[in-house]
Amino acid sequence: MKPREGWSTASRSLPRKRLFPSSSPITDIIKKDRGEIYYGHKICLTTGRSNLISDCLIVKGNPADSSLTVEMLDRHDQIYGRYPLKVALDGGFASKANLKAAKARQIKDVCFAKKRGLKEEDMCRSVWMYKKLRRFRAGIESSISWLKRCFGLWRCTWKSFESFKSYVWVSVVSANLFTLARGARMANA
Repeated sequence: MKPREGWSTASRSLPRKRLFPSSSPITDIIKKDRGEIYYGHKICLTTGRSNLISDCLIVKGNPADSSLTVEMLDRHDQIYGRYPLKVALDGGFASKANLKAAKARQIKDVCFAKKRGLKEEDMCRSVWMYKKLRRFRAGIESSISWLKRCFGLWRCTWKSFESFKSYVWVSVVSANLFTLARGARMANA
């Protein structure tokens, strides 16, 4: 097991003395807002009202969430042939540039979980819609928690990055099949 030495981010450098043990050379170090350090890979999920996961982007390294916003919106357009009318995004995606890019793509309502200097009226057509999308975003967090707990997404023991991507997609497809089966059962009840 070879430890990784200190690393840096745009906002702060960690001392070179600090060691980060890693059992796998493909593991990325992910630093969250409050300074917590995690090992793994960043995953961006797209879901809708049905609770089905419609897209999953797995990225190498630890790019800023705000740098992934436009890519996620454009992926939606490539997959479905149009941009969504409303989006609810995590606070890390919030920036004036991302709001402007979303509005340029004819997305009427854009809700960032953290405002970061943005006004609700600029993001959405009304404060009511902003609150509705924030509540929807909270529901997405429960879906992510469900994926971690019930489908093993909290820890992957497969060894390569390609294997990790396969593991994530197996979890996503399993969750979608379970959601479809549960919906069919409810419809027949």
